[in-house]
Amino acid sequence: MKYIETLREGERINEIYLCKFKQAALTKAGKPYDNVILQDKTGTLDAKIWDPGSVGIDEFDALDYVAVTGDITSFQGNLQLSIKRARKAHEGEYEPKEYLPTTDKDVEEMYGQLLKYVASVKNPYLNRLLQSFFDDADFAAKFKFHSAAKSVHHGFVGGLLEHTLSVTKNCDYFAQNYPFLNRDLLLTAAMFHDIGKLKELSAFPANDYTDAGQLLGHIMIGAEWVGEKIRAIDGFPEVLANELKHCILAHHGELEYGSPKKPALVEALALSFADNVDAKMETMRELLVNVADNNLEWQGFNRLLDSNVRKTSK
Repeated sequence: MKYIETLREGERINEIYLCKFKQAALTKAGKPYDNVILQDKTGTLDAKIWDPGSVGIDEFDALDYVAVTGDITSFQGNLQLSIKRARKAHEGEYEPKEYLPTTDKDVEEMYGQLLKYVASVKNPYLNRLLQSFFDDADFAAKFKFHSAAKSVHHGFVGGLLEHTLSVTKNCDYFAQNYPFLNRDLLLTAAMFHDIGKLKELSAFPANDYTDAGQLLGHIMIGAEWVGEKIRAIDGFPEVLANELKHCILAHHGELEYGSPKKPALVEALALSFADNVDAKMETMRELLVNVADNNLEWQGFNRLLDSNVRKTSK
């Protein structure tokens, strides 16, 4: 298989890719064409079908695996595929894992580390609450497979787990360095802070916002989900429940970043810092991972970082 990241201008390809997006459009002259975005685990490729009704262009839709033949060109500095032939691929012709961006870390090892953090929480109510989620096989399977975002950071299979574990590690460090923090509350909030993304975003290959995700967002979904589980635990202290839900509601730190509340507890503040650090470090990593060490060119403005960025000199 020829991965998208290896394609070069002037090549003719005959490969199978996942169709991430397809939309009919019109040229300035009024001629119909199709806008297509193709994907494999290494990235995406803009493509065009300039003559949708021609022989050799069969019907296919977004999220289909498509066998395409075409020429790699360059448009405004970006590679583009001009599709000459296309058909929906048959099962057995492709391996789905080749078409989905995936964490480069061991998923089972990461989940095992997360379970150790669950076991380290001494408060019986918080520990039972954590177990009600992370010891559930169906929840675990979804949590291991899900992304943490549509596109901003950790937008890949295993991304939610990778991000959650990293935020939990950051919070564990904070708890060691600042002993006045309630470690049990902070680590529980860290492990729960993004669980709403399981319902905010659909599973791969779509990885797009659900109706609930559009209307409520992962912060509200997560707080409601945790609240529902809390109500099933007899005697769960109301004050502790409110403190935990507050940490989830405030974990983006600022109202303009989507938090319904600003941090009012020190644990909520620590969680917002831990989440922000991991999100921005991963954003930087994703921006620069494929940039050569000797390439000190500026990579362009990034919305999350609010800055133009480049690689550090060696």
